Amino acid sequence: MRLCVCIAGLFPVFLAVGATSSILEMTPPIGGLALANLRDTFEEVHNGHPHEAIDIPEPRGTPVHAVVSGTVRKLFLSKPGGNTIYQFDEMGAYCYYYAHLDGYVKGLREGMRVERGDVIGFVGSTGNADPRTPHLHFAIFELGPERLWWKGKAVDPYPGLVSAVKRARERGPLAPQ
Repeated sequence: MRLCVCIAGLFPVFLAVGATSSILEMTPPIGGLALANLRDTFEEVHNGHPHEAIDIPEPRGTPVHAVVSGTVRKLFLSKPGGNTIYQFDEMGAYCYYYAHLDGYVKGLREGMRVERGDVIGFVGSTGNADPRTPHLHFAIFELGPERLWWKGKAVDPYPGLVSAVKRARERGPLAPQ
């Protein structure tokens, strides 16, 4: 009962600050993800900069899933992030960022609609990632009114991912997203 009251109490706070429910409805970006594989690295400093993301170590080639339904806004190759995907949620309130990908799923393109749970790419170690340590670098940005894929306020993805993993575990492996 206490947990229900807590979650119900937080929902108006999220809405009051202009958030949509997309963070609250995320699915894990990696199938079968366990809480033990999550470590909050949001506040850490990496390469002299705030990390503002979470790294999820997984074997190279592991499928990466869209955490929410929305639109692939940008496919981008960058020196730090390597092969990256910027995905906007349906309301254009949040951008979900997937980096260090080994590659994209065949047919993925900018402007394409994806559904929560769709495979969009594969874990890798491109960009400035250690080639011996493939992982998914996952970040969330709250978009401003301009809705620019490269600009937003970083949001710690760890709490949302913990909730997503718990929900997925309760649903079971064969339950619909």
